[in-house]
Amino acid sequence: MKNTLIVLIGPTGVGKTKLSLSIAEHFKTCIVSADSRQLYADLKIGTAAPTPDQLARVPHHFVGTLRLTDYYSAAQYEAEVMVKLEELFQQNDVVVLTGGSMMYVDAICKGIDDIPTVDKETRELMIQRYEEEGLEKLCSELKLLDPEYYQIVDLKNPKRVIHALEICYMTGKTYTSFRTREIKKRPFRIIKIGLTREREELYNRINRRVDEMMEKGLLEEARSVAEYKHLNSLNTVGYKEIFKYIDGEWPLDFAIEKIKQNSRIYSRKQMTWFKRDTEISWFHPEKKEEIMNHIKNLLS
Repeated sequence: MKNTLIVLIGPTGVGKTKLSLSIAEHFKTCIVSADSRQLYADLKIGTAAPTPDQLARVPHHFVGTLRLTDYYSAAQYEAEVMVKLEELFQQNDVVVLTGGSMMYVDAICKGIDDIPTVDKETRELMIQRYEEEGLEKLCSELKLLDPEYYQIVDLKNPKRVIHALEICYMTGKTYTSFRTREIKKRPFRIIKIGLTREREELYNRINRRVDEMMEKGLLEEARSVAEYKHLNSLNTVGYKEIFKYIDGEWPLDFAIEKIKQNSRIYSRKQMTWFKRDTEISWFHPEKKEEIMNHIKNLLS
């Protein structure tokens, strides 16, 4: 199998972008983003999207392709990326995939269950119910309709809870019944590289990154999209805290500290998820030569 997907993963702020550019340039190839928020064209600063200079250095795919109002799922991402990879592998034996969205990475490496696509009417109804009745009510409903999934879902994540209920109502079956968890075979080899740093080092980088985002205009970017703050695309660290400031609920300094805190919490969740995968080889991001030798040995 000559085609190889190099999957470069790790927590937010660890240094994936810099290394992914170097690897892609070495193999004269492109980068496929596995960041669920960099897909949105209006969220450049808060998602640390590739800069114009970085995009000029290496072609990127699945960056800035969606509007905030577009509905998108990990299943759609899987389908579209698999088609794109087939095209890209006709041009190059190696492609780099990088990002910190755990479900998006798994969608390409392992596949998503074949869960029915939710129709527009059901989706709009559930969003309306969420806005009018709140998450707690929907969680109670999920406990009745699909107690098995209720036990494992993140009950603080409205997207997960709403989607499970959408499937329950649309199909008359539990969401659990569609979750086979079977790993799909891929027509290419996968090399997984994980990047990690000592916790204090990573946290300092995350804190500096947030300060840099504020200097680059995160507040202004958040103001420009504030009318869409109810959408799932903006239910993300960096924006939801700034919206609290814009709405007069929090002082700006407090909102910035909450972004840093929530980013650190998210980095721990990412590492917990990735550490379950025994196929990942872990390196410090500064060990570039060691990482390149590891990849070359696996390719030889």
